[in-house]
Amino acid sequence: MEMKAWKLDETGKINFYDDVPVPEPEAGEVLIKVNAAGICGSDVPRVYRDGAHNMPLVIGHEFSGQVEKIGANVDKGKLGKRMGIFPLIPCRKCPSCREKKYEMCSNYSYLGSRRDGGFSEYVTVPEWNLIELPEGVTCEQAAMLEPMAVSVHAMRQLPIEKTDSVLVCGAGTIGQLLVMFLLERGMENVYVAGNKDFQKKILLDMGLPEGHFYNIKDGDLHKWVMDKTLGSGVDAYFECVGRNETIADSVELVKAGGQVCLMGNPAGDMSFSKVNYWKILRKQLTLKGTWNSSYLGDDEDAVSDDWHYVMRKLSEGKIHPEKLITHRLRLNELEKGLLIMRDKTEDYVKIMVKF
Repeated sequence: MEMKAWKLDETGKINFYDDVPVPEPEAGEVLIKVNAAGICGSDVPRVYRDGAHNMPLVIGHEFSGQVEKIGANVDKGKLGKRMGIFPLIPCRKCPSCREKKYEMCSNYSYLGSRRDGGFSEYVTVPEWNLIELPEGVTCEQAAMLEPMAVSVHAMRQLPIEKTDSVLVCGAGTIGQLLVMFLLERGMENVYVAGNKDFQKKILLDMGLPEGHFYNIKDGDLHKWVMDKTLGSGVDAYFECVGRNETIADSVELVKAGGQVCLMGNPAGDMSFSKVNYWKILRKQLTLKGTWNSSYLGDDEDAVSDDWHYVMRKLSEGKIHPEKLITHRLRLNELEKGLLIMRDKTEDYVKIMVKF
């Protein structure tokens, strides 16, 4: 049996095939028939600049689907069920894994960057990585579980109160999802710094108050934030860009004793000026790094992890990530989406591939 799939054969060369053998699930694995897959911002440099850890490789780590076949030692009740997929496959042996902090595993595998992922009609996935979709949660929504959980993971790193002022710097997919969850949580003073007018429209439609979005192309972000906070600076700053300038802004724009969460993938080497380093010391700032999201599989404590937090909000109808989908493409059109993101030829938030 053969399937259609996109393979990253080498850096800069991604090709569409219609004759790839359908993989066979091994013991402890299932075969997923993919229903929807999102293109992540990290997929663009993976394809065109950096390559993947193993090539040729089917990339794509934001996807959902249905269990088509099961391997040995897999719960037969999962057959035919719709699933979201946690893409990180932990080693279960390192110190972090022994503490069930799987997102910090030091020897992990990963669907879509280290082993075949979701830009194909079928993919094999460990049973442990499956999270069943409740009735009413769509496969499109479930294909956004991963970026939603990343946003929630960052939000939950900082002990912030509903009345605290929060600045989200960067209004791409992760930044917008973070705002969605902050607003759902009832945060009263959420501000966003972006660089596109269409980002503002989406955020206002989401419920961000008028006057709480600032286009950094308009002038002085520092003055705008100080005006909004009566000169004190914000209580918390989420850096969703990954550039020296926006990290330097974090030190400037948080108040004394404030908190900074660094979550943007770095565009290059990072450094602090002497002046800003002094501000970190003198303002006694807390800087927190975050990566990925917490997931506990079917562990008895799983209700507390980021993925189950997101799933609960989805099933309750409290969040609507599908509103961020700006493009829906067929599988054979995938590279069109990658090029839109690489070359910025169109406004986009989440580009979704439908099967």
